[in-house]
Amino acid sequence: MIEKYLVKKITEPVDWKVTVPGSKSMTNRALLMAVLSAGTVRVEGVLFSDDSRHFLACLVALGFTVEIEEEKKCVTVTGCGGRIPRGEAVIDVGSAGTAARFLAAMLGFSDGCYEIRCSAQMKRRPMAELFDLLSGAGAKITFLEEEGHLPVRITGCRYARADKTAGETPRELSLDITKSTQFLSALLLIAPMVPEGMKIHITSEKTDGSYIRITRKMMQEFGVSVAFDGRDYEVPCRSSYRKETYTVEPDMSAACYFYAAAAVTGGRALVRHVHMDNTQGDLRFLEVLEHMGCTADDTPEGVLVTGPADGALRGITVNMNDFSDQALTLAAIAPFADAPVRIEGIGHIRGQECDRIHAIQTNLTALGIRCEEEETAATIYPGSPHGGSVETYDDHRVAMAFSLVGLRTDGIVIENPACCRKTFENYFTVLSELTGKTVEG
Repeated sequence: MIEKYLVKKITEPVDWKVTVPGSKSMTNRALLMAVLSAGTVRVEGVLFSDDSRHFLACLVALGFTVEIEEEKKCVTVTGCGGRIPRGEAVIDVGSAGTAARFLAAMLGFSDGCYEIRCSAQMKRRPMAELFDLLSGAGAKITFLEEEGHLPVRITGCRYARADKTAGETPRELSLDITKSTQFLSALLLIAPMVPEGMKIHITSEKTDGSYIRITRKMMQEFGVSVAFDGRDYEVPCRSSYRKETYTVEPDMSAACYFYAAAAVTGGRALVRHVHMDNTQGDLRFLEVLEHMGCTADDTPEGVLVTGPADGALRGITVNMNDFSDQALTLAAIAPFADAPVRIEGIGHIRGQECDRIHAIQTNLTALGIRCEEEETAATIYPGSPHGGSVETYDDHRVAMAFSLVGLRTDGIVIENPACCRKTFENYFTVLSELTGKTVEG
Protein backbone atom coordinates (compact mmCIF):
# COMPACT_ATOMS: atom_id res chain seq x y z
CA MET A 1 0.00 0.00 0.00
CA ILE A 2 1.41 3.39 -1.04
CA GLU A 3 1.75 5.65 2.02
CA LYS A 4 2.51 8.85 0.09
CA TYR A 5 1.87 10.07 -3.44
CA LEU A 6 3.97 12.79 -5.08
CA VAL A 7 1.79 14.53 -7.67
CA LYS A 8 3.50 15.17 -11.00
CA LYS A 9 3.35 18.81 -12.05
CA ILE A 10 1.81 19.40 -15.50
CA THR A 11 3.76 21.67 -17.86
CA GLU A 12 1.14 21.71 -20.63
CA PRO A 13 -2.66 22.05 -20.57
CA VAL A 14 -4.26 18.65 -20.00
CA ASP A 15 -6.13 16.91 -22.80
CA TRP A 16 -7.80 14.01 -21.05
CA LYS A 17 -10.55 11.48 -21.72
CA VAL A 18 -11.55 9.58 -18.61
CA THR A 19 -14.02 6.94 -17.48
CA VAL A 20 -15.11 7.25 -13.83
CA PRO A 21 -16.84 4.68 -11.59
CA GLY A 22 -20.58 4.60 -10.95
CA SER A 23 -22.13 6.91 -8.38
CA LYS A 24 -21.71 5.76 -4.78
CA SER A 25 -24.92 7.45 -3.68
CA MET A 26 -26.97 5.93 -6.47
CA THR A 27 -25.34 2.50 -6.09
CA ASN A 28 -26.31 2.23 -2.43
CA ARG A 29 -29.81 3.60 -2.99
CA ALA A 30 -30.39 1.10 -5.78
CA LEU A 31 -29.10 -1.81 -3.69
CA LEU A 32 -31.37 -0.89 -0.76
CA MET A 33 -34.46 -0.62 -2.94
CA ALA A 34 -33.53 -3.88 -4.65
CA VAL A 35 -33.46 -5.87 -1.39
CA LEU A 36 -36.77 -4.30 -0.35
CA SER A 37 -38.38 -5.07 -3.70
CA ALA A 38 -40.84 -7.81 -4.51
CA GLY A 39 -38.60 -9.59 -7.03
CA THR A 40 -35.16 -9.96 -8.56
CA VAL A 41 -33.36 -6.76 -9.57
CA ARG A 42 -30.19 -6.51 -11.67
CA VAL A 43 -28.21 -3.35 -10.85
CA GLU A 44 -25.72 -2.36 -13.55
CA GLY A 45 -22.93 0.22 -13.50
CA VAL A 46 -22.32 -0.52 -9.81
CA LEU A 47 -19.49 1.27 -8.02
CA PHE A 48 -17.16 -1.23 -6.39
CA SER A 49 -15.28 0.52 -3.61
CA ASP A 50 -14.71 0.17 0.11
CA ASP A 51 -18.11 1.74 0.88
CA SER A 52 -20.15 -0.33 -1.56
CA ARG A 53 -18.37 -3.57 -0.60
CA HIS A 54 -19.28 -2.93 3.04
CA PHE A 55 -22.88 -2.30 1.98
CA LEU A 56 -22.98 -5.55 0.00
CA ALA A 57 -21.37 -7.51 2.84
CA CYS A 58 -24.03 -6.17 5.21
CA LEU A 59 -26.81 -7.31 2.87
CA VAL A 60 -25.29 -10.79 2.69
CA ALA A 61 -24.96 -10.90 6.50
CA LEU A 62 -28.67 -10.04 6.74
CA GLY A 63 -29.49 -13.09 4.62
CA PHE A 64 -30.30 -11.50 1.24
CA THR A 65 -29.38 -13.39 -1.91
CA VAL A 66 -26.78 -11.26 -3.70
CA GLU A 67 -24.93 -12.28 -6.86
CA ILE A 68 -21.87 -10.11 -7.49
CA GLU A 69 -20.20 -9.75 -10.90
CA GLU A 70 -17.50 -7.20 -10.17
CA GLU A 71 -15.80 -7.38 -13.58
CA LYS A 72 -19.13 -6.58 -15.24
CA LYS A 73 -19.94 -3.97 -12.57
CA CYS A 74 -23.23 -5.74 -11.89
CA VAL A 75 -25.08 -7.01 -8.83
CA THR A 76 -28.24 -9.14 -8.95
CA VAL A 77 -30.38 -9.02 -5.81
CA THR A 78 -33.38 -11.12 -4.83
CA GLY A 79 -35.72 -8.90 -2.87
CA CYS A 80 -37.83 -10.10 0.03
CA GLY A 81 -40.76 -7.71 -0.24
CA GLY A 82 -39.78 -5.53 2.71
CA ARG A 83 -38.75 -8.26 5.12
CA ILE A 84 -35.23 -9.10 6.29
CA PRO A 85 -34.42 -12.81 5.87
CA ARG A 86 -32.47 -13.17 9.13
CA GLY A 87 -34.04 -12.08 12.39
CA GLU A 88 -30.63 -11.64 14.05
CA ALA A 89 -27.29 -10.57 12.58
CA VAL A 90 -24.16 -8.51 13.13
CA ILE A 91 -23.20 -6.14 10.32
CA ASP A 92 -20.17 -3.88 9.83
CA VAL A 93 -20.70 -0.69 7.80
CA GLY A 94 -17.05 0.35 7.93
CA SER A 95 -16.77 4.07 7.15
CA ALA A 96 -19.78 4.11 4.83
CA GLY A 97 -22.17 6.87 5.89
CA THR A 98 -24.91 5.84 3.45
CA ALA A 99 -24.72 2.22 4.59
CA ALA A 100 -24.88 3.31 8.23
CA ARG A 101 -27.89 5.59 7.80
CA PHE A 102 -29.84 3.53 5.25
CA LEU A 103 -29.38 0.18 6.99
CA ALA A 104 -30.04 1.59 10.46
CA ALA A 105 -33.38 2.92 9.21
CA MET A 106 -34.24 -0.42 7.60
CA LEU A 107 -33.35 -2.37 10.75
CA GLY A 108 -35.29 0.09 12.90
CA PHE A 109 -38.49 -0.80 11.03
CA SER A 110 -37.76 -4.54 10.97
CA ASP A 111 -38.98 -7.38 13.15
CA GLY A 112 -35.55 -8.55 14.29
CA CYS A 113 -32.58 -7.68 16.53
CA TYR A 114 -29.29 -6.54 14.98
CA GLU A 115 -25.90 -5.11 15.88
CA ILE A 116 -24.25 -2.44 13.72
CA ARG A 117 -20.48 -2.12 13.95
CA CYS A 118 -18.29 0.42 12.15
CA SER A 119 -14.85 1.99 11.74
CA ALA A 120 -13.33 4.46 14.18
CA GLN A 121 -14.03 7.23 11.66
CA MET A 122 -17.73 6.35 11.41
CA LYS A 123 -18.03 6.28 15.21
CA ARG A 124 -17.40 10.03 15.20
CA ARG A 125 -20.11 10.87 12.68
CA PRO A 126 -23.51 12.11 13.97
CA MET A 127 -26.41 9.64 14.08
CA ALA A 128 -28.44 10.86 17.07
CA GLU A 129 -31.30 12.42 15.08
CA LEU A 130 -31.96 9.20 13.19
CA PHE A 131 -31.76 7.09 16.35
CA ASP A 132 -34.19 9.44 18.11
CA LEU A 133 -36.65 9.07 15.24
CA LEU A 134 -36.36 5.28 15.25
CA SER A 135 -36.84 5.19 19.03
CA GLY A 136 -39.92 7.37 18.68
CA ALA A 137 -41.28 4.94 16.10
CA GLY A 138 -40.95 2.06 18.55
CA ALA A 139 -37.49 0.66 17.86
CA LYS A 140 -35.17 -0.09 20.78
CA ILE A 141 -31.71 1.45 20.39
CA THR A 142 -28.91 0.30 22.71
CA PHE A 143 -25.68 2.30 22.42
CA LEU A 144 -22.64 0.06 22.75
CA GLU A 145 -20.19 2.93 23.20
CA GLU A 146 -20.96 6.68 22.94
CA GLU A 147 -24.60 7.75 23.08
CA GLY A 148 -25.91 9.03 19.75
CA HIS A 149 -23.21 7.24 17.78
CA LEU A 150 -22.43 3.83 16.35
CA PRO A 151 -21.94 1.02 17.30
CA VAL A 152 -25.48 0.13 18.39
CA ARG A 153 -27.86 -2.75 18.87
CA ILE A 154 -31.24 -2.20 17.20
CA THR A 155 -34.43 -4.11 17.92
CA GLY A 156 -36.90 -3.26 15.17
CA CYS A 157 -40.34 -1.82 15.79
CA ARG A 158 -41.92 -4.77 13.93
CA TYR A 159 -43.55 -2.77 11.19
CA ALA A 160 -42.58 -5.24 8.48
CA ARG A 161 -45.06 -5.27 5.58
CA ALA A 162 -46.32 -8.81 6.05
CA ASP A 163 -47.11 -8.24 9.72
CA LYS A 164 -49.90 -5.74 9.33
CA THR A 165 -52.68 -4.70 7.02
CA ALA A 166 -52.35 -1.17 5.73
CA GLY A 167 -54.64 1.34 7.33
CA GLU A 168 -55.84 4.77 6.29
CA THR A 169 -53.49 6.93 8.38
CA PRO A 170 -49.80 7.10 7.40
CA ARG A 171 -47.04 6.76 9.95
CA GLU A 172 -46.03 10.35 10.86
CA LEU A 173 -42.51 11.51 11.73
CA SER A 174 -40.81 14.92 12.09
CA LEU A 175 -37.24 15.69 11.04
CA ASP A 176 -34.74 18.56 10.92
CA ILE A 177 -32.47 18.20 7.86
CA THR A 178 -30.19 21.18 8.53
CA LYS A 179 -27.14 19.01 9.23
CA SER A 180 -27.81 16.15 6.84
CA THR A 181 -30.37 15.12 4.24
CA GLN A 182 -29.16 11.52 4.46
CA PHE A 183 -31.55 10.80 7.35
CA LEU A 184 -34.50 11.89 5.22
CA SER A 185 -33.32 9.80 2.28
CA ALA A 186 -32.99 6.81 4.60
CA LEU A 187 -36.56 7.15 5.89
CA LEU A 188 -38.02 7.68 2.43
CA LEU A 189 -36.19 4.68 1.01
CA ILE A 190 -37.45 2.29 3.69
CA ALA A 191 -40.98 3.75 3.80
CA PRO A 192 -42.44 0.87 1.71
CA MET A 193 -41.69 -1.37 4.72
CA VAL A 194 -44.44 0.51 6.58
CA PRO A 195 -47.76 -0.87 5.29
CA GLU A 196 -49.85 2.18 6.17
CA GLY A 197 -47.41 4.53 4.42
CA MET A 198 -45.26 7.29 5.88
CA LYS A 199 -45.53 11.07 6.20
CA ILE A 200 -42.43 13.06 7.17
CA HIS A 201 -42.80 16.66 8.34
CA ILE A 202 -39.66 18.78 7.89
CA THR A 203 -39.14 21.18 10.80
CA SER A 204 -36.02 22.96 9.48
CA GLU A 205 -35.78 25.96 7.19
CA LYS A 206 -34.12 23.71 4.63
CA THR A 207 -36.74 21.30 3.29
CA ASP A 208 -35.18 19.86 0.13
CA GLY A 209 -31.83 19.10 -1.45
CA SER A 210 -30.14 17.52 -4.45
CA TYR A 211 -29.71 14.12 -2.81
CA ILE A 212 -33.38 14.11 -1.76
CA ARG A 213 -34.34 14.77 -5.37
CA ILE A 214 -32.14 11.86 -6.44
CA THR A 215 -33.85 9.65 -3.84
CA ARG A 216 -37.34 10.62 -5.01
CA LYS A 217 -36.47 10.15 -8.68
CA MET A 218 -34.94 6.73 -8.09
CA MET A 219 -37.90 5.65 -5.95
CA GLN A 220 -40.21 6.70 -8.80
CA GLU A 221 -38.16 4.60 -11.21
CA PHE A 222 -38.59 1.64 -8.83
CA GLY A 223 -42.38 2.20 -8.82
CA VAL A 224 -42.90 4.16 -5.59
CA SER A 225 -44.12 7.76 -5.70
CA VAL A 226 -43.19 10.39 -3.08
CA ALA A 227 -45.47 13.41 -2.73
CA PHE A 228 -43.86 16.68 -1.57
CA ASP A 229 -45.76 19.90 -0.85
CA GLY A 230 -42.77 22.02 0.12
CA ARG A 231 -42.81 20.97 3.78
CA ASP A 232 -44.12 17.39 4.03
CA TYR A 233 -43.06 14.21 2.24
CA GLU A 234 -45.52 11.35 1.93
CA VAL A 235 -45.16 7.78 0.68
CA PRO A 236 -48.58 6.16 0.13
CA CYS A 237 -49.76 2.98 1.80
CA ARG A 238 -49.19 -0.41 0.16
CA SER A 239 -46.20 0.91 -1.78
CA SER A 240 -43.88 -1.70 -3.27
CA TYR A 241 -40.63 -1.54 -5.20
CA ARG A 242 -40.59 -3.34 -8.56
CA LYS A 243 -37.77 -3.13 -11.09
CA GLU A 244 -36.04 -5.68 -13.31
CA THR A 245 -32.91 -3.73 -14.29
CA TYR A 246 -31.47 -0.45 -13.07
CA THR A 247 -28.35 1.32 -14.42
CA VAL A 248 -26.33 3.55 -12.10
CA GLU A 249 -25.05 6.86 -13.51
CA PRO A 250 -21.31 7.66 -13.59
CA ASP A 251 -20.21 9.39 -10.40
CA MET A 252 -20.44 13.14 -10.98
CA SER A 253 -18.36 13.79 -7.85
CA ALA A 254 -15.48 11.80 -9.35
CA ALA A 255 -15.88 13.47 -12.74
CA CYS A 256 -15.47 16.91 -11.18
CA TYR A 257 -11.82 16.32 -10.23
CA PHE A 258 -10.93 15.89 -13.89
CA TYR A 259 -13.03 18.88 -14.93
CA ALA A 260 -11.22 20.95 -12.30
CA ALA A 261 -7.89 19.74 -13.72
CA ALA A 262 -8.91 21.17 -17.10
CA ALA A 263 -9.89 24.43 -15.42
CA VAL A 264 -6.68 24.88 -13.49
CA THR A 265 -4.36 24.02 -16.41
CA GLY A 266 -6.30 25.72 -19.19
CA GLY A 267 -6.81 22.34 -20.84
CA ARG A 268 -9.60 19.96 -21.82
CA ALA A 269 -11.18 17.05 -19.96
CA LEU A 270 -13.95 14.79 -21.24
CA VAL A 271 -15.58 12.28 -18.89
CA ARG A 272 -17.26 9.51 -20.82
CA HIS A 273 -21.00 8.89 -20.34
CA VAL A 274 -21.50 12.02 -18.19
CA HIS A 275 -24.19 14.22 -19.74
CA MET A 276 -26.11 17.36 -18.83
CA ASP A 277 -29.17 15.31 -17.87
CA ASN A 278 -27.20 13.70 -15.03
CA THR A 279 -29.42 13.79 -11.93
CA GLN A 280 -26.66 14.27 -9.34
CA GLY A 281 -26.35 17.61 -7.59
CA ASP A 282 -22.63 17.91 -8.30
CA LEU A 283 -23.54 18.69 -11.91
CA ARG A 284 -23.88 22.27 -10.63
CA PHE A 285 -20.10 22.40 -10.24
CA LEU A 286 -19.99 22.85 -14.01
CA GLU A 287 -21.89 26.13 -13.55
CA VAL A 288 -19.26 27.23 -11.03
CA LEU A 289 -16.48 26.45 -13.52
CA GLU A 290 -18.30 28.36 -16.23
CA HIS A 291 -18.55 31.43 -13.96
CA MET A 292 -14.81 31.09 -13.42
CA GLY A 293 -14.10 31.21 -17.14
CA CYS A 294 -14.48 27.63 -18.38
CA THR A 295 -16.80 26.24 -21.03
CA ALA A 296 -18.78 23.01 -20.72
CA ASP A 297 -20.18 21.19 -23.75
CA ASP A 298 -22.31 18.06 -23.84
CA THR A 299 -20.89 15.87 -26.62
CA PRO A 300 -22.13 12.42 -27.70
CA GLU A 301 -19.20 10.87 -25.83
CA GLY A 302 -19.64 12.89 -22.63
CA VAL A 303 -19.40 16.37 -21.15
CA LEU A 304 -16.23 18.21 -22.21
CA VAL A 305 -14.88 21.02 -20.03
CA THR A 306 -12.34 23.47 -21.45
CA GLY A 307 -10.44 25.74 -19.09
CA PRO A 308 -9.48 29.37 -19.74
CA ALA A 309 -6.11 30.07 -21.36
CA ASP A 310 -3.23 29.48 -18.91
CA GLY A 311 -5.74 28.41 -16.27
CA ALA A 312 -6.51 32.06 -15.49
CA LEU A 313 -9.63 31.52 -13.41
CA ARG A 314 -11.93 34.23 -12.08
CA GLY A 315 -12.76 34.61 -8.40
CA ILE A 316 -16.28 33.75 -7.27
CA THR A 317 -18.63 33.71 -4.29
CA VAL A 318 -20.90 30.67 -4.27
CA ASN A 319 -23.27 28.90 -1.89
CA MET A 320 -22.45 25.20 -2.18
CA ASN A 321 -24.92 23.90 0.40
CA ASP A 322 -26.61 21.68 -2.19
CA PHE A 323 -23.42 20.27 -3.78
CA SER A 324 -20.97 20.50 -0.92
CA ASP A 325 -18.88 17.47 -1.92
CA GLN A 326 -17.23 19.85 -4.40
CA ALA A 327 -16.31 22.48 -1.79
CA LEU A 328 -12.90 20.84 -1.41
CA THR A 329 -12.43 20.73 -5.18
CA LEU A 330 -13.17 24.42 -5.54
CA ALA A 331 -10.94 25.26 -2.58
CA ALA A 332 -8.03 23.37 -4.17
CA ILE A 333 -8.16 25.38 -7.42
CA ALA A 334 -9.10 28.67 -5.74
CA PRO A 335 -5.50 29.89 -5.20
CA PHE A 336 -5.08 30.09 -8.98
CA ALA A 337 -8.02 32.49 -9.44
CA ASP A 338 -7.52 36.22 -10.02
CA ALA A 339 -9.62 37.22 -7.00
CA PRO A 340 -10.77 35.65 -3.72
CA VAL A 341 -13.01 32.58 -3.82
CA ARG A 342 -15.63 32.45 -1.07
CA ILE A 343 -17.50 29.21 -0.41
CA GLU A 344 -20.66 29.59 1.69
CA GLY A 345 -23.37 27.35 3.12
CA ILE A 346 -21.07 24.45 3.98
CA GLY A 347 -21.23 24.25 7.78
CA HIS A 348 -22.54 20.68 7.61
CA ILE A 349 -19.31 19.39 6.00
CA ARG A 350 -17.62 19.70 9.37
CA GLY A 351 -19.45 16.49 10.35
CA GLN A 352 -18.45 14.36 7.37
CA GLU A 353 -15.44 12.03 7.09
CA CYS A 354 -13.46 14.83 8.71
CA ASP A 355 -14.03 18.50 9.51
CA ARG A 356 -13.67 19.48 5.87
CA ILE A 357 -13.71 23.26 6.39
CA HIS A 358 -10.82 22.92 8.82
CA ALA A 359 -9.05 20.54 6.41
CA ILE A 360 -9.30 23.23 3.71
CA GLN A 361 -7.86 25.88 6.02
CA THR A 362 -5.02 23.81 7.48
CA ASN A 363 -3.84 22.36 4.17
CA LEU A 364 -3.97 25.60 2.21
CA THR A 365 -2.19 27.46 5.01
CA ALA A 366 0.51 24.76 5.09
CA LEU A 367 1.01 25.28 1.35
CA GLY A 368 1.42 29.06 1.77
CA ILE A 369 -2.09 30.16 0.80
CA ARG A 370 -4.18 32.56 2.88
CA CYS A 371 -7.49 30.98 3.87
CA GLU A 372 -10.02 32.33 6.33
CA GLU A 373 -12.11 29.70 8.10
CA GLU A 374 -15.61 30.51 9.35
CA GLU A 375 -18.25 28.31 10.94
CA THR A 376 -20.16 27.80 7.69
CA ALA A 377 -17.81 29.23 5.06
CA ALA A 378 -14.25 29.59 3.83
CA THR A 379 -12.53 32.34 1.84
CA ILE A 380 -9.41 31.53 -0.18
CA TYR A 381 -7.15 34.26 -1.53
CA PRO A 382 -5.05 34.17 -4.72
CA GLY A 383 -1.46 33.05 -4.34
CA SER A 384 1.29 30.70 -5.44
CA PRO A 385 1.32 27.50 -3.41
CA HIS A 386 4.63 25.95 -2.50
CA GLY A 387 5.40 22.27 -2.15
CA GLY A 388 4.41 20.39 0.95
CA SER A 389 2.44 17.50 2.42
CA VAL A 390 -1.34 17.33 2.34
CA GLU A 391 -2.93 15.81 5.44
CA THR A 392 -5.92 13.85 4.19
CA TYR A 393 -7.46 12.99 7.61
CA ASP A 394 -8.38 9.62 6.03
CA ASP A 395 -10.87 11.52 3.85
CA HIS A 396 -11.04 10.46 0.20
CA ARG A 397 -12.26 13.85 -0.99
CA VAL A 398 -9.39 15.73 0.66
CA ALA A 399 -6.91 13.43 -1.09
CA MET A 400 -8.46 13.70 -4.55
CA ALA A 401 -9.16 17.43 -4.38
CA PHE A 402 -5.71 18.48 -3.21
CA SER A 403 -4.01 16.42 -5.90
CA LEU A 404 -5.20 19.24 -8.20
CA VAL A 405 -2.83 21.68 -6.51
CA GLY A 406 0.04 19.44 -7.57
CA LEU A 407 -0.82 19.80 -11.25
CA ARG A 408 0.39 23.43 -11.00
CA THR A 409 2.86 23.14 -8.10
CA ASP A 410 6.03 21.08 -7.62
CA GLY A 411 6.40 18.97 -4.51
CA ILE A 412 2.77 18.33 -3.49
CA VAL A 413 2.67 15.08 -1.52
CA ILE A 414 -0.63 13.40 -0.68
CA GLU A 415 -0.49 11.51 2.62
CA ASN A 416 -2.40 8.21 2.82
CA PRO A 417 -3.69 8.17 -0.79
CA ALA A 418 -5.25 4.76 -0.12
CA CYS A 419 -8.15 6.52 1.63
CA CYS A 420 -9.61 6.92 -1.89
CA ARG A 421 -10.65 3.27 -1.73
CA LYS A 422 -13.84 4.59 -0.10
CA THR A 423 -15.30 5.69 -3.45
CA PHE A 424 -12.65 5.71 -6.23
CA GLU A 425 -10.05 3.17 -5.28
CA ASN A 426 -7.86 3.54 -8.38
CA TYR A 427 -7.97 7.35 -8.58
CA PHE A 428 -4.23 7.78 -8.19
CA THR A 429 -3.55 4.99 -10.68
CA VAL A 430 -5.72 6.84 -13.20
CA LEU A 431 -4.00 10.14 -12.36
CA SER A 432 -0.58 8.53 -12.84
CA GLU A 433 -1.57 7.19 -16.24
CA LEU A 434 -2.87 10.59 -17.31
CA THR A 435 0.21 12.49 -16.13
CA GLY A 436 2.76 9.90 -17.24
CA LYS A 437 3.92 9.17 -13.71
CA THR A 438 4.83 5.76 -12.32
CA VAL A 439 2.24 4.54 -9.82
CA GLU A 440 4.89 3.72 -7.20
CA GLY A 441 6.35 7.25 -7.19
